[in-house]
Amino acid sequence: MILKVQEEAAQWYKNELELEDNDSLRFFVRYGGVGGLQPGMSLGVRPDQPAEPFAEDQKQGIRFYVEQEDAWYFDNYNVTVKYDPDTQEPDFDYYESENE
Repeated sequence: MILKVQEEAAQWYKNELELEDNDSLRFFVRYGGVGGLQPGMSLGVRPDQPAEPFAEDQKQGIRFYVEQEDAWYFDNYNVTVKYDPDTQEPDFDYYESENE
């Protein structure tokens, strides 16, 4: 799995969550929500420190990551976190992994 965070999305998280350089932001699986990859589930976010990162990206001085325990959610998909100017918030774009 590849996790990519676009610069604009990273800046949005940094501003909205008042993150500072060298902070970490975890994407984790949660029950409910809208637009998830798995039925009835979606990704949540929270500042946290990685224990067993499965995938990660670093932008705007922030480490974005997914823990190993949440790897099942992606089921051979990669994700790009983009900033949507229409909604003025991040959006998750899932696409199939070619090498997995």
